[in-house]
Amino acid sequence: MTITHAALLGIIQGLSEVLPISSSAHLILIPRLLGWPESGLTFDVALHLGTFIALAFYFRRDIVDLVVNFSSGLKQGRFRTPAARLPLYLVAGTIPAAIFGKSLEKPIEELFRHSPSLIAALLIGFGLLLAFADRVGPKKWKLDRLTFKSTMIVGFAQCLALFPGVSRSGITITAALLLGFNRESATRFSFLLSLPIVAGAALLKVGQLVKSGIPAGEGGVLLTGIATSALFGYLSVAFLLKLVQRRSLSPFVWYRVVVGIAFLGFFMRGR
Repeated sequence: MTITHAALLGIIQGLSEVLPISSSAHLILIPRLLGWPESGLTFDVALHLGTFIALAFYFRRDIVDLVVNFSSGLKQGRFRTPAARLPLYLVAGTIPAAIFGKSLEKPIEELFRHSPSLIAALLIGFGLLLAFADRVGPKKWKLDRLTFKSTMIVGFAQCLALFPGVSRSGITITAALLLGFNRESATRFSFLLSLPIVAGAALLKVGQLVKSGIPAGEGGVLLTGIATSALFGYLSVAFLLKLVQRRSLSPFVWYRVVVGIAFLGFFMRGR
């Protein structure tokens, strides 16, 4: 892989991991469309680590608050306030995706890498589901109305992101909107809930790379991927959280539908 490919894929990862448009779909379909070689372990590390850096830096104050609130709850022996319960909810909501991801991620990825038309169809279908949730969801609740039940519903919905084309942020925002949360709260909760998963994926990939070592000549590719993924991931988070305060999620729905139809037409024609 060249530095140019690394930079372009890092940009794609940074944008599509955060925005509700499915990073896995883009990272599978675009290289296949352009005839690029598959990324190896080194670049997988770059993409996951870059995304984690972007999210952790943007939500650094939230992370500090979560740690402080959790520590206070432990000292007091109770978690009575919404802020004190939020860290517990995030841990609980992460468990379903962690369990399913550990056992099903590789089989699903292998299956879908050979099914580009199915990925494109999921891109369209779950985009339309996002549009439905954005239209019919009451959008009246903030995060202080979060409960264990609503957290687990969103947490199980996150498991669907294992399927390329679904989108982790897309499906969790969809679920939160259907539960009645407003756009900004749904989006913020989606990102906070993704932090443990993204961090775990990054640590797992880094551990694998430490065991195998960085192949000769791939250090530049690794750093380029990390830098571009982190930069564009950060910009995407800031953009999305500001956008949902003023507008609907329809731009992403239209994007998913148009791009999904284009990919679907291309790959079906190539059969």
